[in-house]
Amino acid sequence: MPYFSSYKTAKLELIEASKQLIKNNKIKNNLMLKIKNLEVEVENKRIIKGLNLEIDKNEIHALVGPNASGKSTLAYTIMGIPKYKVVKGFIKFEGKNVNKLPPEKRARLGIALAFQHPPSLNGIKLSTLLQKIGKVEIKIPRFEKLLEREVNVNFSGGEKKISELIQLIALNPKLAILDELDSGLDIQTLKLAVKLIKENLLKNGCSILIITHTANILQFLNPNKIHVMLGGKIICSSSNWRKVWKTVKTYGYEKCQKCLSPSK
Repeated sequence: MPYFSSYKTAKLELIEASKQLIKNNKIKNNLMLKIKNLEVEVENKRIIKGLNLEIDKNEIHALVGPNASGKSTLAYTIMGIPKYKVVKGFIKFEGKNVNKLPPEKRARLGIALAFQHPPSLNGIKLSTLLQKIGKVEIKIPRFEKLLEREVNVNFSGGEKKISELIQLIALNPKLAILDELDSGLDIQTLKLAVKLIKENLLKNGCSILIITHTANILQFLNPNKIHVMLGGKIICSSSNWRKVWKTVKTYGYEKCQKCLSPSK
């Protein structure tokens, strides 16, 4: 009987260990982006100071914070823009360390960025650009005429945002970073942008990091998690984005810094 008892106990422990291993592998395989202890310099000035962030597959995360808190710097660093130097920590995409990869190789892996202030491309029609970079076809109701115009040349603010979004969608990314996409958009254009995101990104299992100053887009996309960035760090994360944003609107970002329970 003692032998049987010890055998039974060992078997139960083995089963529990197997369950835990399966759970850990599932968590690991579901992780799209992992940033650990990240520190970034721009022109010898430290902008990001020990930042941590994890985004799973098919999740929407929102990043908010005041001007000069490091939000766009984080976006450019994830994309690998050369000006932004990682001096400590790492960025892993689907388990692969991408710290030393140039932007084009990160794009091939599936990372894409919609810039807040995209450049104009004289002499290149948007339709031509989409044919060159496109992996998928996108329909853009109300903005079809953009396709035959030079990219961002004399575009309105809303037209530039839609143009940048459809260029990103054309790449069929696994991780989409939207830098201030909702800034300055009227409600109709914002709803169109949300429709494009839902139908062309979320339906394909794309993970999304939304950087926003106004949070207007969040009411339509309902992110899984919101992060508050101050002084180059994420100082608050929560699955209740409405509560966090209400606090920010009522008391300012300083209230988040004083939060006694920053992760809920």
